[in-house]
Amino acid sequence: MISSVKPTRMELLKIRKRIELAEKGHKLLKEKRDALFNEFYRELSAAKSLREETEGILSEAYTSLAVAEAQMGRLMVSQAALAASRTSSASISLMERNIMGAHVPVVEASEIKRNLAERGYRIPDSTSSLDDSASLFESSLEKIVTLAEKESLLEKLAFEINRTKRKVNSLEKVTIPRMTAIKTYIELRLEERERETIFTLKKIKKRKKKEAAQALSA
Repeated sequence: MISSVKPTRMELLKIRKRIELAEKGHKLLKEKRDALFNEFYRELSAAKSLREETEGILSEAYTSLAVAEAQMGRLMVSQAALAASRTSSASISLMERNIMGAHVPVVEASEIKRNLAERGYRIPDSTSSLDDSASLFESSLEKIVTLAEKESLLEKLAFEINRTKRKVNSLEKVTIPRMTAIKTYIELRLEERERETIFTLKKIKKRKKKEAAQALSA
């Protein structure tokens, strides 16, 4: 690889410019990697808190559901759940945003939370436990949608972090050292050529001086 490089001053200028650009790119990629790490750990902390909060709401929801089943019977609770599902107008939209090159999802949910009249089951036939359970499950569903967005975001950020790390490592351990070796090779060859030129010039000067002295003594 190195031996095929032409050891000229033009090539030396080119390789120095390439090294300068590679080092600038390396610096920018390291900054990007560090920023992505910071964003990842910030979102990871938020996702952990959200997961704990969601699990807490779900635990309360299942407790209220168990009380409702004990009070109303499983059949009536199932009928109320079926009626509620038929009247649901909840919707979820999916978009995308860019975080330092990582295309992360943005999930928006609407009309998940409802009041008593919107749930579809007969209010006189329900109990406060059923109403509480329905409200808690709706709240948990909102949290689950947000949590899904967070976890998908973490996955995308992790992928971009790994991709950026590979680029940083490639520049740091392969590209820049290889170009530096080429630069060193060209510099050494040019220095060697310059020494040879100086040595030749000295020989010529010495020979001419000798020839001049011989001409004067003739």
